[in-house]
Amino acid sequence: MSTIALLDGNNFYVSCERVFRPALQGRPVVVLSNNDGCAIARSDEAKALGVRMGAPWFQIRHLQRDAGLVAVSANFALYGDMSDRMMSLAAGLGHAQEVYSIDECFIDLTGMPGDLAERARKVQARIRQWIGIPTCIGLGPTKTLAKLANHIAKTADRKPGSYPAHLARVCHLGDMPLAQRAQYLADTAVDEVWGVGPRLGAKLDGVGIRTAQDLAQAHLPTIQRKWGIVLAKTAQELAGIPCLPLETNPPPRQHIAFTRSFGQPVTQLPDLAQAVSEFAARAAEKLRRQHSVASQVMVFIRTSLFRPGSKPHRVYQTVPLALPSSHTPALQKAALQALDAMYQSGFLYAKAGVILHGIQSATAAQLDLDWGAAMPPANPRLMQTLDSLNQRYGRGTLRFATMAHPQQATVWAMKQERLTPSYTTSWAELAVAR
Repeated sequence: MSTIALLDGNNFYVSCERVFRPALQGRPVVVLSNNDGCAIARSDEAKALGVRMGAPWFQIRHLQRDAGLVAVSANFALYGDMSDRMMSLAAGLGHAQEVYSIDECFIDLTGMPGDLAERARKVQARIRQWIGIPTCIGLGPTKTLAKLANHIAKTADRKPGSYPAHLARVCHLGDMPLAQRAQYLADTAVDEVWGVGPRLGAKLDGVGIRTAQDLAQAHLPTIQRKWGIVLAKTAQELAGIPCLPLETNPPPRQHIAFTRSFGQPVTQLPDLAQAVSEFAARAAEKLRRQHSVASQVMVFIRTSLFRPGSKPHRVYQTVPLALPSSHTPALQKAALQALDAMYQSGFLYAKAGVILHGIQSATAAQLDLDWGAAMPPANPRLMQTLDSLNQRYGRGTLRFATMAHPQQATVWAMKQERLTPSYTTSWAELAVAR
């Protein structure tokens, strides 16, 4: 029988901040989104105060004074680096790993000898000792059951008495009697199942499928006919039949986007052009990272729906490329062409973005195109050199003329008033022991 584990970092963004600021342990903490707009991560203590995910900062700001709430700006460079460290340690749990998100990964333990729950606890303890991140691990015969086991492990840890204490932090659904597993599925609402959610859950509830166990026992042809093959696979996974293989090499993304809200309203075209040029360059980096090229560049700009005095306005424009490319200047040229066609004076622009479409393999594109006697205008070695130098010496070390220097991007830069140091990614900001 197969065994899959789902490991994730508890309140990951908050936990990363606590590693370098131990005084935050036990205190209510939230991590704020771009421009310090809303809560995107909460400690258990913040959740106990009633802070909901996505709560606007202006609505919970009073908790700083009334309940000692601590708010920090999102430090994605730190979280990404800490994620890489956690995933490298988690990989030691089994023989194959799928990194599912910045704080979650699936691991295949099929065929591993010994007590797998105890093995999970040892890896869990290693991660906590070496990098300071608390985790929960769920194990089961399928990815969906591993997800459910992880949910049980978290709930048992955070709410003592909700499940047996021995299931806290590590839960192995594949190592218990089938009747006990069925009971846990019966205790789980169907909308809590991975991939179901509230909307689909309400529809299922309307036909009598109210729990995970109901879905596991449902008539598969009917499920597939009414709601599709994906839900049918979820039902089989809940029944212990593996249908979702580990994606150890995730497929390239079909759309790549880089969007940002501005720290203050932007009204002038040159400022918008600098922002859009920056966003196109960042999207191009992502594109080259997966060895792809794009054939279309879409740009959007919009105003805020909530800013007093701001007229609602949202426009987008797509520019096709003559040849699929990952060359930053080519993508920037197309993005700026789109911006010129859309821009109107008199609006308080609050957000812009660049989205790349028509993505395909760079190798396949070169084989499919008939260049004739001409060589492609983009020099891939130039982009490789640019990326390697920026990776080695820091993003922005080499920039194109259409992009503002970071110190000059104050007009459209994000507001991050509570940003913590880059403890692990900048020599100048390393933590110092005194």
